[in-house]
Amino acid sequence: MTDVFIYNSLTRKKEKFEPVHPGFVGIYVCGPTVYGHAHLGHAKSYISFDVIVRYFRYLGYKVRYVQNITDVGHILGDAEEGEDRILKQARLEKLEPMEIAESYTRSYFEDMDSLNLLRPDISPRASGHIPEQIDLVKELIDRGYAYEKNGNVYFNVAKYKAYGKLSGRKVDDLIAGVRINVQYDKQNPADFALWKHADPEHIMQWNSPWGKGYPGWHVECSAMAVKYLGQPFDIHGGGLENIFPHHECEIAQSEAVSNKPFAKYWLHNNMVTIDGVKMGKSLGNSLTIKDIIKKYDPLAVRFFILNSHYRSALDFSDAALEAAQKGLQKFHQGFIRVLNADAGAEGKDDVFENIIAAYEAKFNEGMSDDFNTSRAIAALFDFLKDLNNWLDKHKNPPQETLNEVRKILEKTAGNVLGLLPEDYEELLKKGPGDISEIMAIILDIRTQLRINKNYELADELRDKLAKLNIEIKDTPEGPTWEQN
Repeated sequence: MTDVFIYNSLTRKKEKFEPVHPGFVGIYVCGPTVYGHAHLGHAKSYISFDVIVRYFRYLGYKVRYVQNITDVGHILGDAEEGEDRILKQARLEKLEPMEIAESYTRSYFEDMDSLNLLRPDISPRASGHIPEQIDLVKELIDRGYAYEKNGNVYFNVAKYKAYGKLSGRKVDDLIAGVRINVQYDKQNPADFALWKHADPEHIMQWNSPWGKGYPGWHVECSAMAVKYLGQPFDIHGGGLENIFPHHECEIAQSEAVSNKPFAKYWLHNNMVTIDGVKMGKSLGNSLTIKDIIKKYDPLAVRFFILNSHYRSALDFSDAALEAAQKGLQKFHQGFIRVLNADAGAEGKDDVFENIIAAYEAKFNEGMSDDFNTSRAIAALFDFLKDLNNWLDKHKNPPQETLNEVRKILEKTAGNVLGLLPEDYEELLKKGPGDISEIMAIILDIRTQLRINKNYELADELRDKLAKLNIEIKDTPEGPTWEQN
């Protein structure tokens, strides 16, 4: 198989990907906490990992993609004090917590479907895996890595000597950085909750060996990841903001209980900003996907995100989305030209077949370099230029080569980047799309004007088309056009 190189947050370097089990890739990505509608930051993260899953499958790997739903245990604030996010939203909306979880889970998948994401193979819910989490906590207590106090169970970070290996933080620094131990029953302030005692009025609670309570956020992902992928598994992903404390805590509790590596590769996507400020619900500047797709084609939002590397920050603006929409339309128009082309006789164009092969190699080169979608898209648009020139010169292109063009665009731009709708009929209905026949008439008229030495009118026609982002080039073989 093609060699793929991945930047591993754990080792802080790019490494050749070698799966734990040959031919199989197990991926776990931290899913949403379902207490509100998904926003553009969610789109950035989940589109990034969607393309990673798609690319491994394109290369021939069998992939099991697990992305959880956090419907309990995500406490407001890193100090693990305060309220569960689901409970707080339930009180605000005067609904049962599970009503909140169900409603926003449905909303989340609606949004992801609109952005053309593949559904995860498994979407486990934290509330549906309480027994596995209790078993993990019991094992940690038995091994001396956790302790119970007043119905709460905490992980003893001082006992686990490798704590901080992902984030680079040191336990002594974490303890020294806390002036007041706000949680009186912790042995030290850096310890994190595995199980939380629930007061009688707390709605979401389960029986446990330590009394009624609910799981901590970190233990949920460890239990679900290992249940469905084993340990170690290949790739654990999430946003940069998850590195500490969430992913650091996952590693500690999972490796302490098993003496095995938890995940081999750690991938983290960067954030979305607005005018350089991080986008997020808590900051009050988040843009929901539902609002964005009222104004822009959902695939344009996807195109916008894929034009940046997953590890790069992405700054939102209407101008950037409008540019993405134009870029997407340009690709779709090229694809529609292929769909509508009248093939000639059976056979192939060996020269253009080489161009197709060169494009696929360049596309793969970009994607295999830490899933660099911006390089893959650049290769796609270079190929579109060659494709439009080829179709301009071949009114009835050879059937076999035309079929290869369609297949390669479906494989790369469609199956990997996800930039083609499932139903091509919908694509054909979006508007004029294919303007090649109109442009052929315009070019014929302009050629006649030049033959008649009416250069002024010919130039005026060219300049007016340029204002519409259509560039005409006069070549020795005749005029060509390109939509920018």
